[in-house]
Amino acid sequence: MTTGSKQDNADRYWKRNLRILFSLLAVWWLVSFGAGILWADSLDSITIPGTGFKLGFWFAQQGSIYVFVALIFIYSWLMNRLDREFDVRED
Repeated sequence: MTTGSKQDNADRYWKRNLRILFSLLAVWWLVSFGAGILWADSLDSITIPGTGFKLGFWFAQQGSIYVFVALIFIYSWLMNRLDREFDVRED
């Protein structure tokens, strides 16, 4: 557990929580909007070996879903670690 007053701990916890949240939202935006829409034409010049699918199409249709599911697990893991560090677990 970190040291300091309760309010200092709460402020640090919240800032770390927001940093995690905004970092993962940035990844979400890059994958969904960036790879699926903005850069789809550029990514379509790359073909996924063995499938014949263009990378931009794959991100728009399936790749973004895989990344979103991974982000859920990453968020859960990071928040559990943060909760343990600040001793605010729900066990």
